[in-house]
Amino acid sequence: MAPLNHAKDGLGSIVMTTVEDFLRWGQSNSLWPLTFGLACCAIEMMSAQDSDYDMARFGSEIFRPTPRQADLMIVAGTVCKRMAPRIKTLFEQMAEPRYVIAMGACTINGGPYQYTYSVVQGVDKIIPVDVHVPGCPPTPEALLQGLIKLQQAIRSREGRPRPVPFSPAELSEVSRS
Repeated sequence: MAPLNHAKDGLGSIVMTTVEDFLRWGQSNSLWPLTFGLACCAIEMMSAQDSDYDMARFGSEIFRPTPRQADLMIVAGTVCKRMAPRIKTLFEQMAEPRYVIAMGACTINGGPYQYTYSVVQGVDKIIPVDVHVPGCPPTPEALLQGLIKLQQAIRSREGRPRPVPFSPAELSEVSRS
């Protein structure tokens, strides 16, 4: 995001920015996730909503029950080949611009089931993924960190952000939590 210019003149503060930056800021702080969970990672996703972690601080407190009202899909859990067409359909029904967070090892690459005949080896084979949140299962803190990464990507780029990797330091911090 472009730097904001602050001016003080005794009457208050004036904030100057561009319309595009302001719209991207608003869009990044009002992501509405789809109520969608496949396996054990969904439990961690649900716990990110409770008062201990308070996902509402980041503007994502409203989990929508229908894809037509959501613009963020958090794929949490093992993606089976039988579920893949339904995930793609849900993604295509979501509002534009739409974003995807892949949560957990099973979602990212199949996890311990990656060599099983019925498991998709990464949800990115089906739909485009914007942020990968590692772990088995990842903690609610890791999901919140992934959400912050997505918000930063939306603010800093024009159009759809491409996958945002965790840095090695962040990855070790997430895996310790």
